[in-house]
Amino acid sequence: MWLLIILTITFLIGYGLLIENYRRWYLTVNPFLVPENFSPSLTFSVVISARNEEVNILKCLHSILNQNYPIHLFEIIIIDDHSTDNTPGIISELQQTHTNVYLYNLKDLLHGRPLNSYKKKAIELAIKEAKKDWVLATDADCIVPVNWMNTLAAFIEHEQALFVAAPVKFINTGSFISIFQCLDFMSLQGITAASVHKRFHSMCNGANLAYNKKMFLEVGGFAGIDHIASGDDMLLMHKIFLKHPESVKFLLSPDVVIETQPMPDWKNFFNQRIRWASKADKYDDKRILVVLVFVYLFNLSFLLLPFAYYWYPQVWLAWLILFAGKTFFEMRFLFPVASFYKERKLLWWFPIMQPFHILYTIIAGWLGKFGSYKWKGRQVK
Repeated sequence: MWLLIILTITFLIGYGLLIENYRRWYLTVNPFLVPENFSPSLTFSVVISARNEEVNILKCLHSILNQNYPIHLFEIIIIDDHSTDNTPGIISELQQTHTNVYLYNLKDLLHGRPLNSYKKKAIELAIKEAKKDWVLATDADCIVPVNWMNTLAAFIEHEQALFVAAPVKFINTGSFISIFQCLDFMSLQGITAASVHKRFHSMCNGANLAYNKKMFLEVGGFAGIDHIASGDDMLLMHKIFLKHPESVKFLLSPDVVIETQPMPDWKNFFNQRIRWASKADKYDDKRILVVLVFVYLFNLSFLLLPFAYYWYPQVWLAWLILFAGKTFFEMRFLFPVASFYKERKLLWWFPIMQPFHILYTIIAGWLGKFGSYKWKGRQVK
C-alpha cells in the first residue's frame, strides 16, 4: 500500500512540475502596448470559413468592419462551406454596402469533390484570392475587439513576426456547461501563451491567428496535412515554426481577445473536444505528444485507482492526494490567467468542476484516437 502511495506522490510531483513550468513561463509573457506614435501600414485579408452561421455571421462581420483601422488596408473573404441556411444571403446583402467584403462558395469551387478537411480547403482557396500581405484567420461565430487589427499590426512590426497566435475567450452565459468550458479553455489558452512564448510547443487556436501570406505559400500551405480533418491552426503553425522558430510569437493583450460562444450542450462539447483530440498523434512536434500522453495517463489514474480498493482499502488516500494536488497546481496556474481574462470569480467553481474535467479528458482523448465525431453536420472518422 505504501508503495502505491509513493508512486502516486511521484506521479503527482511530475505533473506538478509540468504545470508549474507553464505557470513560470506564462508569468514571463509581457502584455503588449501599442506605441503612441504607431501609424498602421500592414494590409490584412481576414479569412473566414462559414457553414450554417446565419445566427452569428452578421455580428462577426460588423465587429470586423468597425475596426479602428484604415478600411483600405483590409478586406474580408468569406468562403461559404455548403451552408443550408441563409448564411450566403446575409453576406450578399452586406456586400451591397461594403466593397471590401468578398464571398465565395466552396461548393462551386470543389465541383462536387468530397474532402476530409473542408475548412482547410476553404482557407486555402480564400488565401488564393487574397490581395493583401497578411492573413487574419477567425471563425464565423466570433466577435473581434475594435483594436484587433491595429494591435496586431503594431506587434508584428515590433517583433518582426511571421506567425502570431492570439487569445480567445468563451463567453460565460451563466450555465454550468458554460462555466466549465470557460475554465477549461482559459487553462488551454494559458498553456498556449506560455508554450509559444518559450518556444516549447506549437500551440494556437484558429479563431485568432495572423500569418504572412508569403510564408503560408513558402511552407506549402496545408500540403501534407490536408488529409487531417482538423489542424488548420496548430499543424500549420508547426510547419512555419520548423522554418522560422524565432518568428512565431504569441500576442498577449486585452485588445486582441476574441470572444466566441461556448458549445450549447454536452453533445456538441464532446464532439468539439474529440475533434481537437483527434490530431494529437499528427504533430511532428513530439514534445506535444509526450505531454499529452502524460496528462492523459495522469487523468486516467483517477479512474483506475478505485479498482485497487478491493485489495487495498486505503487506496482512497492515494486518490485524495492526487485530487488535492491536481486542484492545487492547476488553481495556482490559472490564477494569473484568469486575472488577464478578468474571470477570477469563476475560480470558485474550479474544484467542483474537477471530476467532470477528469472524465471528459479520458473520454475525449480515447474517442479522439479510436472513435469518430460529428461536426457541422458531418461525420468524421
